[in-house]
Amino acid sequence: MAKFFGNLHLVLLAGLIAAIAVMFGFRADVPITHEWLFLWLHVFFGILWIGLLYYLNFVQVPTMPKIPAELKSAVTGYIAPKVFFFFRWSALLTVLTGLTVAYLRGYVHRAMSFQGVNGHENLIGLGMWLALIMAFNVWFIIWPAQKKILGIVEATTEEKAAAAPRALYASRTNLLLSLPMLYCMVSANLG
Repeated sequence: MAKFFGNLHLVLLAGLIAAIAVMFGFRADVPITHEWLFLWLHVFFGILWIGLLYYLNFVQVPTMPKIPAELKSAVTGYIAPKVFFFFRWSALLTVLTGLTVAYLRGYVHRAMSFQGVNGHENLIGLGMWLALIMAFNVWFIIWPAQKKILGIVEATTEEKAAAAPRALYASRTNLLLSLPMLYCMVSANLG
């Protein structure tokens, strides 16, 4: 058991196999199409992205000031770079799979321009725009600032100090936007 659960890739593979078994064993008249596959991936990557956003805002950022100085390098040197790897790529993959689903369903343009044939398309369009803003923040504000803060790129003490509030404000903006974005995404798919 320790060997199995100690191997992240093996656990993910087993989870995927279990999901496929459920998909085909309990289909409940749900056709498994490429559209459905992109939707499933969209939800998976979205959970990973928003889960890491919440981890950063609810756990890591508030805890860092309480960590003794001699232990901070463990977080900044090992944990945070891995978190930000999954954070930024899950943001990108969430957006790409979501846009793909909207394209395959034929409403991407109407939703993005708020010219939907119903309120659901306009609501999901708002959610899409909020997610795009959030992904922009991840890739163009948070990640460049974190590279300086974590020492991944060369930065002076002053540059690191200036990067910290930028990263925090963009991350908290994403936290703020995540709540209406999640409302839009869930509500647009009800009814």
